[in-house]
Amino acid sequence: MSYKNSLSSSFRSRLNRPFLAISCLGLSLLTACASVIPPCGAKISPPTRELKNTQWELIRWNLTPNPNGEVRARQIPQGERSNPIQIAFDANGERLSGSTGCNRFTAQISEDERGFTLEKIASTKMTCSPQRMELENDFLYELNDYRTIVRDGDRLLVIGRDREVLSFAQRDVNQKSSNQNK
Repeated sequence: MSYKNSLSSSFRSRLNRPFLAISCLGLSLLTACASVIPPCGAKISPPTRELKNTQWELIRWNLTPNPNGEVRARQIPQGERSNPIQIAFDANGERLSGSTGCNRFTAQISEDERGFTLEKIASTKMTCSPQRMELENDFLYELNDYRTIVRDGDRLLVIGRDREVLSFAQRDVNQKSSNQNK
């Protein structure tokens, strides 16, 4: 009987090893996905119906936290001719457009159950100061590679894969045209 029990336990341990290895591999993959916000590269945003016909101005840009976990803010100078960085959602919820402070840009909005994705981002190519061009390139990169967009009342947060956070304040859509008429 002891021979039969040892044979049976030896057979079970050989079966358990592959199962244990596969379980550990699956668990490590799930853990790796869980450490990314949102999980595994999925983009999350509010539905476009919540953002239709709204305009937003960049008011703060938090850089990736340093190794000590400290959050640093990036300087956001006013653009050429005092133009701020702005984004605007059209009335149909199909396009995003705006200003980088120097150039204008536009993007097509594609929506699914997790929210929307920006596609086909294009911009004008006017020459700006080197500092402004760097800021513009980084801004367009963050728009293209964001992971999460969160709306909190009159604030819109764009969170990048690199954990940089762009904070926008909602602006009156008619504000620019009413200021020009004064």
